[in-house]
Amino acid sequence: MKRILVCEDEDVIREFVVINLKRAGYDVLDVNCGEDAISVFDKENGNIDVVLLDIMMPGIDGFAVCKQLRKRSSKLGIIMLSAKTQEMDKVNGLMIGADDYITKPFSPSELVARVDAIYRRVCMSNTKNEEIQFLKSGPFNINLKSRTVQKNDEIIDLTQVEYQIIEFFIKNKNTALDRKSILNQIWGDSYYGDDKIVDVNIRRLRMKIEDDPSNPQFILTIWGFGYKWISAE
Repeated sequence: MKRILVCEDEDVIREFVVINLKRAGYDVLDVNCGEDAISVFDKENGNIDVVLLDIMMPGIDGFAVCKQLRKRSSKLGIIMLSAKTQEMDKVNGLMIGADDYITKPFSPSELVARVDAIYRRVCMSNTKNEEIQFLKSGPFNINLKSRTVQKNDEIIDLTQVEYQIIEFFIKNKNTALDRKSILNQIWGDSYYGDDKIVDVNIRRLRMKIEDDPSNPQFILTIWGFGYKWISAE
């Protein structure tokens, strides 16, 4: 069963979200504060696929909850909900581990499409690739079966979005990839948001894999176009 936790302090919005997700086939748990979101996640032993988090809530805000949940699971899908349109709110959410964000107000179709996209990504963590099980590029080794990445034999703690990005890059190493191609590959061609989500996730990934993120050696920016994974192999 597709399980999702909704954390939203406004009753009308929460009920709207819950009704539409249930209609889409999700098993929905809902709470109205960040403290309860963490408590429910722990009580369910992490048996939740996706979490929708409102940013502005009394008590613990959505950013703090996102950090706590991401510490508990790298595979959990996290979507931030915000009534704000400021760019920094979106960037902050993505930088601390969220997979996507939705700006209020949103339609039922957008909500379900965005949740479905994240849910599919979470499900991919359980798939197996029987033909090729490992990829290698320089100091990096990718295990396609366990969906883990090692650099110099040390595991790098990645979210599923970050894992998909690095896998896509290494499968297309030394090839310039435009932002639209990356967006379609990772978020799907029906994604409602803009391609800035690619840049933020690349920035976050560089912080984890580059020795000097300000002077990247592996993920290079192709100005006005996109990015390229550099490999001498």
